[in-house]
Amino acid sequence: MEAVFVYTTFPDWESARRIVRELLQRKLIVCANMREHEAMYWWEGKIEEGKEVGAILKTEVSKWKELREAIKELHPYEVPVIARIDLDKLNREYSEWMGKVLFE
Repeated sequence: MEAVFVYTTFPDWESARRIVRELLQRKLIVCANMREHEAMYWWEGKIEEGKEVGAILKTEVSKWKELREAIKELHPYEVPVIARIDLDKLNREYSEWMGKVLFE
């Protein structure tokens, strides 16, 4: 089991919950940790500020491409961040649980 985390952001809690629930139902992720935060970023030539919901999505490397495409399909942002974080180590118990959820 080769686990990865995928980081993305959402404009609000409603879209975050809706999309995360869909990803869970499709068995593309086993879990998501979400937190609201302040964001500052360039958009269309000016600096914007606002609140976003950041999410760490937990999955297996074999699900990466399908997960990335599903996020693009479901996401309200024109250009969402979809960053894969490869994990060097993960405790065996959690890894086994992930495998059961995703592949059984």
